[in-house]
Amino acid sequence: MVANLSKIPLAGVGHVILVSSAKGGVGKSTVAVNLAIALKNIGREKKVGLLDADIYGPSLPKMMNLRVLPEINRQSLMIPPVNFGIHCMSMGFLVKEGDALTWRGPIVMSAVQKLLRGVLWGPLDYLVIDMPPGTGDVQISISQNIPVSGAVIVTTPQEIALLDARKGITMFRNLKIKVIGIVENMSVFVCEKCNHQTHIFGKDGARNLAQESETCLLGTIPLNKFLRETCDEGKPLMAFESDLSLRKAFTDVASNLIENLPPPLT
Repeated sequence: MVANLSKIPLAGVGHVILVSSAKGGVGKSTVAVNLAIALKNIGREKKVGLLDADIYGPSLPKMMNLRVLPEINRQSLMIPPVNFGIHCMSMGFLVKEGDALTWRGPIVMSAVQKLLRGVLWGPLDYLVIDMPPGTGDVQISISQNIPVSGAVIVTTPQEIALLDARKGITMFRNLKIKVIGIVENMSVFVCEKCNHQTHIFGKDGARNLAQESETCLLGTIPLNKFLRETCDEGKPLMAFESDLSLRKAFTDVASNLIENLPPPLT
């Protein structure tokens, strides 16, 4: 695989950040949503967008508590709905909740192009793209058609998850996309009653992978019931005064991400 040399930037978007896991079930969307809000919180004057690129299983409408049909401007561009200060777009806004899409590859690629080019994204400082699981057509299409500042790999410490994370790193490097760093989700469980720490999925897996792949560990997110509950309720924890340790974890990830970003794309 080689990079497409005719990439066309998204007008007015400073940084495009791909949040990927290559494996489902590791909390990638949870990280993407809270990372986007953390970027907004750090830079009070910064404008942040969030694109849900999971065509078959969009989760952004529920997580961001948005169930609206986007407005269309005079240029026939969709205007991203806003909640918690984040400009959002998802295929979930365009289909009925619970509908199962059975589209083939070419139709999926057309939908991805619509979400990228048919939306009035700019001006934005950061556009966070929540990538679908895997290393398939959607990942390649996005990576080859727009300039990307870099990719963030989300994994758990479990070796099964790390195997797919390695594949994701390899894919992005083959596509000439910088892997900015790794986020370890579900890193440790802390008992609410006695504060005992249990590494349910293993210990230091992402740290070891970061060293092995010569990238950085952007941060670790603990396994926490409150984090799951806030996502299910459409109340992302970074948008509210909530658990301070969790807020600090996501803020640290966002701060480390900003430090490792290249110059803006536009």
